[in-house]
Amino acid sequence: MIRTRFAPSPTGVLHIGSVRTALFCWLYAKHNHGQFILRIEDTDRERSTEENVQAILESMEWLGINADEGPIFQSDRFDRYHEVANQLYETGKAYRCYCTKEELDALRKSQKEKGEKMRYDGRYRDLPPQKNNDNYVLRFKNPLNGSVVVNDIVKGEVEFNNDELDDLIIIRSDGSPTYNFTVVVDDMDMNISHVIRGDDHLNNTPRQINIYEALGASPPEFAHIPMTLGEDGSKLSKRHGAMDIREYREQGYTPAALLNFMVRLGWSHGDQEEFSINELISLFDIKDISKSASTFSAEKLTWLNHQHITKANEEELISLLLYQMHSLGIDPDSGPDLREIIASYKERSETLLEMARSSSYCFEDFVEIDKKDLWKITTKNQKTMASIENLKNEYDAEMKEISLMFSEKVDKVQSGDDLLPGVLKMVKVFVAVKRKLQPGDKMAGRHGNKGVISKIV
Repeated sequence: MIRTRFAPSPTGVLHIGSVRTALFCWLYAKHNHGQFILRIEDTDRERSTEENVQAILESMEWLGINADEGPIFQSDRFDRYHEVANQLYETGKAYRCYCTKEELDALRKSQKEKGEKMRYDGRYRDLPPQKNNDNYVLRFKNPLNGSVVVNDIVKGEVEFNNDELDDLIIIRSDGSPTYNFTVVVDDMDMNISHVIRGDDHLNNTPRQINIYEALGASPPEFAHIPMTLGEDGSKLSKRHGAMDIREYREQGYTPAALLNFMVRLGWSHGDQEEFSINELISLFDIKDISKSASTFSAEKLTWLNHQHITKANEEELISLLLYQMHSLGIDPDSGPDLREIIASYKERSETLLEMARSSSYCFEDFVEIDKKDLWKITTKNQKTMASIENLKNEYDAEMKEISLMFSEKVDKVQSGDDLLPGVLKMVKVFVAVKRKLQPGDKMAGRHGNKGVISKIV
């Protein structure tokens, strides 16, 4: 059975790159009727936080990338890691290294001065253990000769010479296990068949394969996916879009659009751009991943989000719109049915945040205006006044009459003859009506077009 895993570290939150990896693992398992495992790699006790664990779980749930097993926490498996490490030690495949920090610093300095590759020289590899000295690390005895060939699904055949690999630490002096060791034990115990991860892990793979072989286990198949770059060709960073994945929810992107966008960062199916989740599960194959780096495009993400909003039915978007409305402090019970809001606005909204903001006037009471805000509706605001004038020509007789009434009131305020409560709000709403409503549109909900506009004039 195909079994994949996603193994984030709670030293940080999820971003586009890490979630894309999770998505590829999840899709490959689903496509092959396999299983997807979520594993939390929290062995870094100093930097791992419970807050980040919750952020990871919340992000996965929002996106709908649901695990068949897990979350499994590495911090619950320390006894198992020590059991396997002791097995390697007892069979002569690992050894105790008593090097002090000063010794290692001197070694690195000497190698640097000679122009040599900085690496541990194996000085304790064949020495017997020291009595009454518990200040040591446990190192894996990497083979000294030969090579490791990684038959990568994406990269093809990649060969590494063993004499380029030093004896890596598997248990630190404080007893904590290291990454390259724990992932082997975990993937072995969890029967992971395919390891799909970023190509920044490719250089770890030969070390891990050697540990598999030392334990008499068959390594899984590997697929190392190229990184995603920013639009300027540099490493993806926060300024490009590599932010907490939950921030995309705050900005009004839908999970379906975000997953669609991420899968296209390296995977393709002909010229098709838009995919539903069911289509992705049906079509996805890791063998179709490109060998080249992909480029993040905020413009494309927004375009895809608009397409998904436009084509989704109202029921699919209600809960997502409710989240945005609650974030903005809008009471959804104080206005029209949200189905009508969505039906009227989805063609015009690139994000659900935009939809919530644009329709907010339908859920609000009008408040008095401060005098300092009156300048916003004077002749300086030509755009607003032009919108009001355009209404006189664009709408039917009923709307023209309302427009004239409104314009007269604005003229009064501008001439200083009167101060109308809620005038700025009325301008905003009237311009919104001009942009968003057409005669006969149901957007006005319980009031109807004339009812809403009559309320503001």
